[in-house]
Amino acid sequence: MTWDMRRSGMEAYWPSRMRSTSGCGCSSAFRYFRTVPEYWRDRLEKLRNLGCNTVETYIPWNMHEPEKGRFRFNGILDVERFVSLAQELGLYVILRPSPYICAEWEFGGLPAWLLREEGMRLRVNPPPF
Repeated sequence: MTWDMRRSGMEAYWPSRMRSTSGCGCSSAFRYFRTVPEYWRDRLEKLRNLGCNTVETYIPWNMHEPEKGRFRFNGILDVERFVSLAQELGLYVILRPSPYICAEWEFGGLPAWLLREEGMRLRVNPPPF
């Protein structure tokens, strides 16, 4: 299967530094927090070998702050290590640090402790946040 970038008009959307060997940027989603760190290199190398030059991932708020004010960025949650490894392998990274990460994650990635906050309304723009 081939794709002529000149006729597609997509070339305008991808700076040259982000083009893969096929002529366009290619990204794949990978959730570092669903895979043990010992497998990250293998999975990222496979992604790169598929022709992707970019990896995209959420940053799940509920895992990184399971209790208000208590943050976790070690082990399977070591996002800095994950990003550094991707960089070492020549991959760009799209980080999606958002309070809500859709229906694919329990409670949308929002930490359960939010429910104990007085006056908290979820999925709106409350003053404390």
